[in-house]
Amino acid sequence: MTVVASPSELSRRKRPYWTMARRDSLAGYVFVAPQAIGIAVFVLVPLLLVFWYSLHEWNVLAQTFRFKGLENYHRLLSDPGLPEVLIATAIFSIFLVVFNMSLALLLAVLLNQKLRGITVFRTLFFSPVVVSLVAWTIVWSFLLQNNGGLNGILDHFGIEGPNWLRHPTTAMIAVVVVQVFKNVGLNMILFLAALQGVPKELYEAARVDGIPAFRQFRRITLPMISPTVMLTSIITIVGSLQVFAQIAVLTQGGPGMSTTVLVYYLYQQAFEFHNFGYGATLSILLFVIVAALTFLQWQMRKRIVFYEN
Repeated sequence: MTVVASPSELSRRKRPYWTMARRDSLAGYVFVAPQAIGIAVFVLVPLLLVFWYSLHEWNVLAQTFRFKGLENYHRLLSDPGLPEVLIATAIFSIFLVVFNMSLALLLAVLLNQKLRGITVFRTLFFSPVVVSLVAWTIVWSFLLQNNGGLNGILDHFGIEGPNWLRHPTTAMIAVVVVQVFKNVGLNMILFLAALQGVPKELYEAARVDGIPAFRQFRRITLPMISPTVMLTSIITIVGSLQVFAQIAVLTQGGPGMSTTVLVYYLYQQAFEFHNFGYGATLSILLFVIVAALTFLQWQMRKRIVFYEN
């Protein structure tokens, strides 16, 4: 008895495996593969290794590598210096984010005006971003010395300047100011691009209605650039938690532990005291803090970004 296949069955049998849909899918995977491999090799694998090292006591000088379980995490909870480090980190991050974003937005608003020579000022404010971080910090370390350039300028006006890097309060102020001036140009450029994308018709309609400039800024400018505000806030907060070179060059965490932020404390434990296991535990703590703050900011986007719902 002969079974005759239906036309639909014949078409399915003759259909090639590499259909257009499969080719499109393969092309997509090929394009995504380099980024996925990079994330796996340079992010996921190191993160897993750091967690593995945090479960061990690793002393390179003694060439010992012993499994300790959660002992490093118990040490983290009972570390007497950690609260002071976290307070210094919070103070540095809060002041850096507030001053950086406020100054960047103010400069962007000023530079958005059509004035003569404005291009020169844009270049001037952005130039510190492309300068070497270590070179920038070394120059400021000379300026902030007790007999440095800043106190020399103050002495010219009859003002006796403090030893900026040897007092807890002024040392923190100095580190924040150096970091703000270094990176404010990047946020300024992002804000400037966002301001130039705001439709001019909105301001014209507001002026026709007699709305003052401050209310225009609050009701039109800020909502329209809110996606950029969201982006810059995430970048600035994450960057503030990862600061290291400025602390290492300017204050070495001092005086006392007043400027010892979490990343520098991690460096001290791992590379000065050779407690690599505990250093890895501190890096896990830093990762948790950064991830939590980023997630919190992302959840707040519905209140910050005007078109999110």
